[in-house]
Amino acid sequence: MSTLNAASSSTTPADTHAGPRHTRAFVALILGGVGIGVAEFVTMGVLPQIATGLDISIPTAGYAISAYALGVVVGAPVAAVGAARAPRRAVLVGFMLLFAVANAAAALAPSLEALVLARFAAGLPHAGFFGLASLVAVSLAAPGRGGRAVGRVMLGIPIALLLGVPLGTWAGQVFGWRVSYWAVAVIGLLAAVLVHVWVPSTPRDPTQSRRVELRAFGSRQFWLTLAIGAIGFGGMFATYSYIAPTVTEVTGLAQGWVPVFLLTYGVVSIVGTWLGGRLGDWSVLRTLVLTGVGSAASLLVFYWSSGSTVPALLTVAAIGLTSSAWVIGLQLRLMQVAGSARTIGAAMNHASLNVANALGAWVGGLVIAAGYGFRAPALVGAALSVGGLLVLGISLLVHRHDVGRGPAGMSSRHHS
Repeated sequence: MSTLNAASSSTTPADTHAGPRHTRAFVALILGGVGIGVAEFVTMGVLPQIATGLDISIPTAGYAISAYALGVVVGAPVAAVGAARAPRRAVLVGFMLLFAVANAAAALAPSLEALVLARFAAGLPHAGFFGLASLVAVSLAAPGRGGRAVGRVMLGIPIALLLGVPLGTWAGQVFGWRVSYWAVAVIGLLAAVLVHVWVPSTPRDPTQSRRVELRAFGSRQFWLTLAIGAIGFGGMFATYSYIAPTVTEVTGLAQGWVPVFLLTYGVVSIVGTWLGGRLGDWSVLRTLVLTGVGSAASLLVFYWSSGSTVPALLTVAAIGLTSSAWVIGLQLRLMQVAGSARTIGAAMNHASLNVANALGAWVGGLVIAAGYGFRAPALVGAALSVGGLLVLGISLLVHRHDVGRGPAGMSSRHHS
């Protein structure tokens, strides 16, 4: 049995409660994820308003985006190690309160420096919240359904992309960019209250310690899985970061079509997140292979299909489906290979994905600046996805060696 399913089948105090309470707990955790998702992406939508409000250029205002990503990368190991032995519900509440305060500080920021600092602070609890929420979800799940439980918790990001980010962008454009951050702060505060009220209390885990959590960094598979996400998922960000100019310049559509493409991506990402959880309960390794290949293929197809409306829209849907399912596979794999370092294993996926965000957007921007046009990021994205698959291949070879039987261990469900 995998570490994930072993955890979901173990008896905890939370396992004794009835279904409705579990449903409320998932609602609270998903709401926290929605707030985090909006905070991560809404800045991109109100960047011109921030630049105007602080009297700076748009590229300079973009430092607020980079600061958040840096906060996630720094905060992931710090939060995981610091919370190793603390009660999970209390830590989740603390993460949401820090998140709310940091976003309120962003809303009040009088200068770029203050905004950047607030955005960095807002990113610190990002990975820790999702990591602990995933562990809580597994503890609430029925035996063999840990993957689906993690998929449910991770719905916060696609719901944010579907509803929260467009609404937050609209509010920031109409009422001023500070309103967007105030709204996120309110969501964070509400999530903190609901987590405290609805998520079952969990005692301290005496088997966990900072030393146990840090052991994950000595695992080859842990680093390989982080590399799969940082490189491979960078492919999606290389394309998604420039979807607006691609729609207008390559597909030849009016700017009003951009929200249609983003809405399509958001809707399908919800389906992909659900699918990734179900596939993960079947086999985590197979999920990584199937969704990784699907992501690379759909990005490659988009290089050609982006010239026509319907094919481009369908391909964007395919990218959203495969990429979101791939994220769940990566999350589950890290929770497996981290072994007893469960907290840091669950949290570090989001640090890896934020590295992917920075890498993909940077490389995509390079090929555009070099004069290759707005089709080029899709080709670069496909190449990054293939790079992630190559790292996955190495990981499978290591897995095969460690397990000692089956083709990369994939023939045995107990090791997948």
